[in-house]
Amino acid sequence: MSKFPDTPAFTGFFKPERWEADVPDCEVEGEIPASLDGAFFRVQPDPQMPPRLGNDIAFNGDGAISQFRIRGGRVDFRHRWVGTDKFRLEREEGHALFGAYRNPLGDDPRVAGRYRGTANTNAFAYGGKLLALKEDSPPVAMDPITLETEGYYDFGGAMDAPTFTAHPKVDPITGNLCAFSYATEGLCTKGVIYWEFSPSGALVRKIPFEAPYYCMMHDFGVTQDYAVFHIVPSIGSWDRLQKGMPHFGFDTTLPVYLGVLPRNGDGSDIRWFEAPNLFASHVMNAFNDGTKVYFDTPEAKNNMFPFFPDVHGAPFNPREAASFITRWTVDMNSNGTEFESRERLTDVMGEFPKIDERYATVPYRHGWMLVQDMAKPVDVPAGKSAGGLMMNTLGHLDHATGKTHTWWAGPTSTLQEPAFVPKSPDSGEGEGWLVAVCNRLDEWRSDLLMFDALNIEGGPIATVKLPLRLRTGLHGNWHTAAELGAKSLPGKGKPTEPLAAA
Repeated sequence: MSKFPDTPAFTGFFKPERWEADVPDCEVEGEIPASLDGAFFRVQPDPQMPPRLGNDIAFNGDGAISQFRIRGGRVDFRHRWVGTDKFRLEREEGHALFGAYRNPLGDDPRVAGRYRGTANTNAFAYGGKLLALKEDSPPVAMDPITLETEGYYDFGGAMDAPTFTAHPKVDPITGNLCAFSYATEGLCTKGVIYWEFSPSGALVRKIPFEAPYYCMMHDFGVTQDYAVFHIVPSIGSWDRLQKGMPHFGFDTTLPVYLGVLPRNGDGSDIRWFEAPNLFASHVMNAFNDGTKVYFDTPEAKNNMFPFFPDVHGAPFNPREAASFITRWTVDMNSNGTEFESRERLTDVMGEFPKIDERYATVPYRHGWMLVQDMAKPVDVPAGKSAGGLMMNTLGHLDHATGKTHTWWAGPTSTLQEPAFVPKSPDSGEGEGWLVAVCNRLDEWRSDLLMFDALNIEGGPIATVKLPLRLRTGLHGNWHTAAELGAKSLPGKGKPTEPLAAA
């Protein structure tokens, strides 16, 4: 009989769900704007099998995607697994075949050479396909309406790397998809490729270069002229894997780099700027004014991931893991390698930043994020753990005024990453709504909340009440019905092949 470990990654609100579901015409309190026609997608790690090696981290759960289809004031909910190699092969065998997070040394020998990615990090629609993303493997293409898995997708053969970022960006001016691959020469290697694809899926740019050291490269920034990569020392190595250690560990002795690559250049044109040791993962936005490049990221003094521990044995320091939106500025005209400045933009502690994506790559005013407000009370029922940081508040950062407005979810609720929904294609920046899943920890279920994006402190204008619990997710996006129906990317994905007979 299957039994999951009695550890924080598998208990409380993090307890595996292992189901697929359809909830048509969800119960709604308040009013969904009748003009909305599109879908909010979000993805969660949800292990279908107990881990092969007895325990694992949450980041290694199988990807399961939720779709909130909104039209005519109605919300229909759909939830499906992503049919990765890992998911399908383990389902066929009836038990786990793949070992620890990003460590193939503990795998069943029969899955050697198969993609190990779980497609559990982001759900991003482009060119009529929903791409389920995990940065250690190619995208998995799904039908954005039915959520049926098509298979691994390589842009008609143009994307020839073994990995693909979980955080692609769309240039709102050209419509190009901007992305990158890392560890392109194999696990723990320093090779990186910057990609651009046109809305039809044609390859526009492929620019290879080498990072200063191998590390987790989770997100990046794109401006109108540059692709911008932050290199932060969550490092990995084959030596760590052979010793059975976590794939990544944080090294407080290494500097941080910001690589600025001209989008119309080649790998030799990248400039590396250097800063003292710190932690940063996600990117709110990036833009440039001539040769000056601005890069906005939640910055922390030290490691934010306790499951990727300090390589020198120092205990995890939660106080130093607090992150604040910070603007890094560098000048491509400078002669040195120093940052011009690092300016904290808010005193509110938070992560999972979002913007009005119509202003990606250009100067912008509004940003949103999840906030951990330590001054607010917490009343988590016994045995129903929030499973990590108590992201109990939603934040709206107005760069023009420097003010941050917030809304608190209450003592028994936490929030998942929001997404911005424009009122119309030509509405002003920030004019629209914000949607976010809310974990009702005391009721063992979840809601989808909708806010006026420029007045979040006024509270939700609508609450979509689900009769079920959504496991804590990672990333997601809003896409209009027109985007979902745009059949422009070529071909289908490559389906999983069964294992050979033992």
